[in-house]
Amino acid sequence: MKEVYDFIKKCGTYYLATDEGGQPRVRPFGTINLFEGKLYIQTGKVKEVSKQIQNNPKVELCCFDGNEWCRLAGELVRDDRLEPKVSMLDAYPDLKGMYSATDDNTEVLYFKNAVATLSSFSAAPKVVKF
Repeated sequence: MKEVYDFIKKCGTYYLATDEGGQPRVRPFGTINLFEGKLYIQTGKVKEVSKQIQNNPKVELCCFDGNEWCRLAGELVRDDRLEPKVSMLDAYPDLKGMYSATDDNTEVLYFKNAVATLSSFSAAPKVVKF
């Protein structure tokens, strides 16, 4: 999982795909964090992406560094505890202007039943499950 985290973090931006009642939706994200052995992302509960994830937690993200790419598919699980929110906001202090660990909007979600595929044009894909 650390290898997947490191790659996504290095890319900076990844694209998260969700389902909006049968219509795929893709948008850029930039938050990724390891906390208590789980891979987390962050968003706001008021956003459509949050509502889509709650209706169908199966998502996929993709990122590319110019030579290699990662696709990560799995289910996102909301974690309403204070500690993972604090950890995420500490990892991304610029977000503290928009989010707080104690507000009713900040949402952190971790991947479960995840399968990451790390690929390149020159090597066989590597699959990581967590």
